[in-house]
Amino acid sequence: MLRSTVAGALASLLFITPLVTPLASARAAPTPPPRVPEAVGAGGVVASIDPDASQIGVDVLRRGGNAVDAAVAVAAALGVTDPFSAGIGGGGFFVHYDARTRQVSTLDGRETAPASADENLFIEDGKTIPFGEVVTSGLSVGVPGTPRTWQRALQRWGTHSLDQALKPAEDLARRGFTVDATFHRQVTQNAARFADFTSTKALYLPAPAVGSTFRNPDLADTYRELREDGVSALYRGGIGRDLVQTVTAPPVDPAAARKVRPGKLTTSDLGNYNAPLREPTRSRYRGLDVYGMAAPSSGGTTVGEALNILETTKLADETPVQYLHRFLEASRLSFADRNRWVGDPSFVDVPTRELLSQEFADSRACLISPTAVLTSPVAPGDPRAPKPCATTGEDAATPYEGTDTTHLTVADRWGNVVAHTLTLEQEGGSGIVVPGRGFLLNNELTDFSFTPVTPGVPDPNLPGPGKRPRSAMAPTIVLHHGTPVLALGSPGGASIITTVLQVLTQRLDRGVPLVEAIAAPRASQRNATTTQAEATFLGTEEAGALHTLGHRFTSTNEIGAVTAVERLPDGRWRAAAETTRRGGGSARAVWPG
Repeated sequence: MLRSTVAGALASLLFITPLVTPLASARAAPTPPPRVPEAVGAGGVVASIDPDASQIGVDVLRRGGNAVDAAVAVAAALGVTDPFSAGIGGGGFFVHYDARTRQVSTLDGRETAPASADENLFIEDGKTIPFGEVVTSGLSVGVPGTPRTWQRALQRWGTHSLDQALKPAEDLARRGFTVDATFHRQVTQNAARFADFTSTKALYLPAPAVGSTFRNPDLADTYRELREDGVSALYRGGIGRDLVQTVTAPPVDPAAARKVRPGKLTTSDLGNYNAPLREPTRSRYRGLDVYGMAAPSSGGTTVGEALNILETTKLADETPVQYLHRFLEASRLSFADRNRWVGDPSFVDVPTRELLSQEFADSRACLISPTAVLTSPVAPGDPRAPKPCATTGEDAATPYEGTDTTHLTVADRWGNVVAHTLTLEQEGGSGIVVPGRGFLLNNELTDFSFTPVTPGVPDPNLPGPGKRPRSAMAPTIVLHHGTPVLALGSPGGASIITTVLQVLTQRLDRGVPLVEAIAAPRASQRNATTTQAEATFLGTEEAGALHTLGHRFTSTNEIGAVTAVERLPDGRWRAAAETTRRGGGSARAVWPG
């Protein structure tokens, strides 16, 4: 019955008509590929936020590369065109489906704290350093994980070398790309702090005009060095030495009034970095296998727990209001448990299996009433000893997490799939460009709890030596009897989890076409007194009815920027991306049609 339901829903999509819709130079830019939010075809597909990056990925697939080769090439290109969200100065998570073995594997490319860090990393003179001061500092920079992730992915599953995978991005950085409104806005919004660093100011200010060509020859040279010398150039070589020098002595403009604290990152911290292979999370939902990223990401466990909670209700038969109500309440409960139990598994005992048990989900689901709203923050449950409708301990509020990340999704002609999420944390990360290297450094260590979220309650996410901060990134791959059905992910900080959950339930339960599910108005409940919602969501009839039930909302411009791929019954692939968020995404197929 499930097979026919899923296949029927996917088959119906075949009849949907595809939707078509300063180093900056004043010279005319190369004509950029168009932004198209949906592409259907054979030979493989790519979905990312950027048309240049997606085109590079499709070119790799067309030349015989596999999904991993294309994913690394796309990610490197996003480091050029989307440098305020991703790049070799940051980290992320890589989820891979191998069509030959029918296995899902994951790589943990999360940044790590210096060996000198302890739980008082953000305490100064007995007081917590203000968040905004930590953001723009060397103190918030973790050891980048992205280059090592690319290397390990290519070595394990790819057919291209790192040299081959980085060449298109190097060429793109050297020849330049057309500046769009999002790129211009991101520079403009960060202009004040970018101006406080000589290297960042030289690269990005004044903000390049929309339609101009932006070139980054320093980044092109850095990619060339990585191509020639491998990632050891960063973890043990000249790029790494420049990175450490930048962190420990930030290139602050002498005229700047900003207090910029140095970090304590060392070359040994870089040399000791590893991107480990981790067991993926796995949850069963409506007969499907949903795979995600395990700790230190909370994406896999939190999405999985919420799906398990929703398993108790047949969402396909619920009214739109009751569907959204249950989606928000399941999110609320799973975030309470995430905040209490998930951290770096090398430092804390994360009860992954218990968090993903249906018994625990059932003990939480019974707290949901169809006619009332839970009061947040809700206290967590105990997954090791679940009791029906019980909570334990103190309330577990959700700390702030930066929203600027990027996600790409790729499938190839052989059926391999990659869901890869990358980040610098804040928009523009720490705001510090490594002089002469052309890339921004992350501020990922702000994802740690500065102090225990709830005084007196164990917090699994306090800083520690070599520790990885908890993440909300949720690259996800869904299988049906070992065959891919859907893969997706999103940026958005903590709202990544709710975004992925909303798209999954709309697509799998409600039968909403993938592009429409991605474009739908979003709301994000993260165990807070109010639910964050887009203005388009607040303008719906359902929002008014939810308010009557007791939901309270705060407005935000955008939540997430999803990219996804799905396998169609005839063997073709559909790539899908945003229609409007972040200016719209870019889907490409090798052989469209």
